[in-house]
Amino acid sequence: MVLSGKVPITSHLLYKGLRFSVRYSVRQPVLRPRRMFYTVPKIDDLHSLGSPIENAKRAAAYRAVDENLDVFEHKVIGIGSGSTVVYVAERLGQYLKDAKFTDYVSKFTCIATGFQSKQLIMDNGLNFGVIEQNPNIDIAFDGADEVDHQLQLIKGGGACLFQEKLVSTSAEKFIVVADSSKRSPRLLGVNWRQGVPIEVVPPAYVKVKNELLSKLNAANVVLRQGGRAKAGPIVTDNNNFILDADFGEIENPKELHDKIKAMVGVVETGLFIDNAAKVYFGNSDGTVDVMVR
Repeated sequence: MVLSGKVPITSHLLYKGLRFSVRYSVRQPVLRPRRMFYTVPKIDDLHSLGSPIENAKRAAAYRAVDENLDVFEHKVIGIGSGSTVVYVAERLGQYLKDAKFTDYVSKFTCIATGFQSKQLIMDNGLNFGVIEQNPNIDIAFDGADEVDHQLQLIKGGGACLFQEKLVSTSAEKFIVVADSSKRSPRLLGVNWRQGVPIEVVPPAYVKVKNELLSKLNAANVVLRQGGRAKAGPIVTDNNNFILDADFGEIENPKELHDKIKAMVGVVETGLFIDNAAKVYFGNSDGTVDVMVR
């Protein structure tokens, strides 16, 4: 590729029988590499991630963002927690890099539901905000541990359920993204067998545990532990404990939620009732199923 420079040229002239040679130079046009502008990649053009489950999660998250985010009108965006929400934040970051949308997306304020989602927001170049200063959220995206046939949810497997419910109920529209394994054929408690997560203040966990067993007939209630990485119970971002209560298949999630919330010491339950507007389920073949309330 020629970048610049002058090229010598010799011309021969004939005047009254005399031949003259004139030598001069002209400037060669500068050829520069063509500038490539970034655009939001189309879902159908994406390369495989090498995992059917990850492909499913990405397809659900990307389509949910594309179909529900109003880049030109939305200002405050809720970003949930979990493995599928990774791709929600990634998609928002792609919109940020697209020159057609940069001016708008760069003004978004993104509200996190926990430490992980705060990191996702910052890693994708988005603006982080707090719900205390942005109590009215335009749209929120989050995952789910299980979804029943009426779009009721179990959430809290990542121990962020209070913040997740605070953000989702503060949003004008709440969109759920998940892979198809999170879809129950009918009731909650069919696929998700770890129990309903319940956030409790630490001094009350024994009292609440006993009441769940004696008054609500839970089959089992365990205080969630930190595993090999931490001795002792998991502590939430709000400095609370998590109880996981097994109620089997849940016929009436709203009634169960109300009874648990009435117990002194309970901060919040992982039953999300009449909250989600849409749920996007990604399938291993790259297709996406959508449930709408």
